[in-house]
Amino acid sequence: MATVSVRKHCGGTPQSRPAAGRRSHSSVFQQAVRCFLLAALLLPATSHAFQSLESAYRRTGPAVTSVFDAQRQILQQSSAVMLSGRKEIAYGVVISPDGYILTKASEIAGTANLSVRVDAQSYPNAKVVTVDDAWDVALVKVDASGLTPVDYAPSGDIPQGSWVIANGATSLKARRALVGIVSAKIRPIPAGGGNLGVAFKEDADEVLEIADLAEDGAAAKAGIKKGDIIVAINGKAVVKFDEVSEALKDHKPGTVVQVTYQRKEVDETVDVTLDPGPVTRNDMMSGAYSDRRSGFPRVMQHDIIGDKSIVGGPLLGLDGKCVGMNIARANRAESFAIPVEDLKALAARLMKK
Repeated sequence: MATVSVRKHCGGTPQSRPAAGRRSHSSVFQQAVRCFLLAALLLPATSHAFQSLESAYRRTGPAVTSVFDAQRQILQQSSAVMLSGRKEIAYGVVISPDGYILTKASEIAGTANLSVRVDAQSYPNAKVVTVDDAWDVALVKVDASGLTPVDYAPSGDIPQGSWVIANGATSLKARRALVGIVSAKIRPIPAGGGNLGVAFKEDADEVLEIADLAEDGAAAKAGIKKGDIIVAINGKAVVKFDEVSEALKDHKPGTVVQVTYQRKEVDETVDVTLDPGPVTRNDMMSGAYSDRRSGFPRVMQHDIIGDKSIVGGPLLGLDGKCVGMNIARANRAESFAIPVEDLKALAARLMKK
């Protein structure tokens, strides 16, 4: 409608249009300017129309996700929902008919009553068989038979822009598919060192006195307070900030380190679980991203929208084959998956332990 209106007003009626031979360059220019200004005035209304797309037709809407129902059925049978009590904490990849399942280790760590649901069947008393720290993957076993393992794709090196499908929200009986595209080349993600969540006095000379600390940071959770002096990490004496950085650089978020601090001339040692570091503005916009989102040997990056609960489950291609396993929701635009070649090798290695 907007385009029709522009033509009507800019072109004029046949009666008002001058003869072609008498039309000056200046009048043509003035008319072009009027057309541009009119188009600019109409642009907001046009953009608004695009933004008012009904929710059913957006990327996560039912009209779109229903197109991927065949892949959703595969997720229903070959992926697992990991539960702590009745709370869903992650997804998993079914890799054998007799109940072996891969999932993200750090998302289920410390869960006392881990259970699993595959399709609509629940399996209580799930056991963690072993864990691979490098990939942050746990092998879990449930008492089951006749499960349908994922069908591995021959390669995870698929072109950027290719459609991929993963688990979305789930109910007791039905999964919901989330769709996106492969958005970057397969690459390693270097480890980021863990963080204590403290700030030291700048004018202190070879004394690591804590000037401030994050209220919900790693040190505060362990009972360390403002004014305490950190004297050692994992038993090694530290007196400079650089020595603290060196002591923590190879420890991933979620790792436990022993911190010795001095308070009123008395030394005390506590276990501190390192956190990912200061929360950035991008993090705040990202929603519930994964606590561990770095330090992976290789990842496939995609843009499926979801929070950290999407991790652990399979990533499917349009043919329903497993091209990877979701391992981290990195931020509001990036999710990481273990490429299928690495996933197959990892599953074989863990099954032999």
